[in-house]
Amino acid sequence: MRILVLNCGSATLKFQLFESNSAGLRSLAHGVIEAGGNYAQATLNAFAQLSRVAGETWAESLTAVAHRIVHGGGRFVTPARITPQVLREIESLNALAPLHNPPALEVIRAAREKLGDSVPIYAVFDTAFYHDLPDEAKHYALPAAWARDYSIRRYGFHGIAHRYLYERYAELTGKHAGRVITLQLGQGCSMSALRNGKPVDTSMGFTPLEGLIMATRPGDVDPGALLHLLRAGISVDELDRGLNTRSGLLGLSGVSGDMRELLKLEAQGHAGAALAIGAFCRRARKYLGAYLALLGGTDAILFGGGIGEHAPQIRARILSGMEWCGLALDDAANAAALGVERRIGAHHSAADIYVIPVNEELLIAREVRDQLAAGGAAAS
Repeated sequence: MRILVLNCGSATLKFQLFESNSAGLRSLAHGVIEAGGNYAQATLNAFAQLSRVAGETWAESLTAVAHRIVHGGGRFVTPARITPQVLREIESLNALAPLHNPPALEVIRAAREKLGDSVPIYAVFDTAFYHDLPDEAKHYALPAAWARDYSIRRYGFHGIAHRYLYERYAELTGKHAGRVITLQLGQGCSMSALRNGKPVDTSMGFTPLEGLIMATRPGDVDPGALLHLLRAGISVDELDRGLNTRSGLLGLSGVSGDMRELLKLEAQGHAGAALAIGAFCRRARKYLGAYLALLGGTDAILFGGGIGEHAPQIRARILSGMEWCGLALDDAANAAALGVERRIGAHHSAADIYVIPVNEELLIAREVRDQLAAGGAAAS
């Protein structure tokens, strides 16, 4: 069995080809394509790389193709085989995840056109991990009719990444920790509180705008400020673009949403960069404290994502001042943890602290392999 995973982000397309056998899933080829806004071409570029690495006939032995879809609404809680109806339902959610769902649909259509109809295509949804959030975490304190009529609730995102962090930690340590806090920090950022592997809260909500400060998204904002902008004449479309593409680290710094660039600028005395990084770490530390209270402490804190995996300074600043609850970093281990699995907590830390590079593609491939083994039944 061979499964190709196409993981569409807000700026890149990751791909990975897996072979499944009795020993599990083995990666045959993988890569990252800078999309540049053209995801159909990025798909063709990924296929060209696969031909160079895995051979010209790689597609002939494909069992299935799997796509990561960020927003599945309340409908999709398991992998779904792509049909015209499923595509229409995913497309109906585009406005709720404008940086992610439309590019993913572009990739799905490009892959279908290239591979034809003989290879089944599946969607695996980020929101599925949170479908059974506790009611107290799921619902906003809004008029019930609004929630009912417009399906407004907290859906949660990055579920594949947060689930991977927890499951990989269990594999690495042999521990099935009861209380775990996971941080997925990259272009988009989110945090989840897990109890026995199940989410009890998460920072993103109805859309991927809520929660932590991100590269170009603001995270938590007083809705009153947005109402004020609308009344002042800002159009809905302009507000949408501003919140999704001009806010966050970019908005605060005035120069960049890239944490690597901001760290360099901060070292040179750039005030905007210092403000953006300080606010980013403060917001993350605020959520971390809230989740410690919600869980009654934690057994493990796990960092993933481009920033979480490659920025020791940011991990240290998020955890700074958390000695009151017994959290302590091993400074040398933290500095050395650059894109590798490593324990970075001090031996006397009250909780394990780990960096775990996230492999969403592996978890997506497992989901689809299991779906196929069960007979291919899926929402459709």
